[in-house]
Amino acid sequence: NFDNRSFRLNDEASLNLFDRGFAVTMTDVFEADLRHAERITYAAWKKRPLLHKLRELVAEPWSSQL
Repeated sequence: NFDNRSFRLNDEASLNLFDRGFAVTMTDVFEADLRHAERITYAAWKKRPLLHKLRELVAEPWSSQL
């Protein structure tokens, strides 16, 4: 994560693994997640329900911590 938030706020450690089995498992997990993902267009996002918009407004003050 090479972004300002990561540099300023997050305490992170990097770990490199060189294991083919682990890589295959992680690839399978990612692809399973991708099969359940839903593409959201900008037009659909603009039409999101009012309750979602209100939740975003309430969460905004704490966005740097979320």
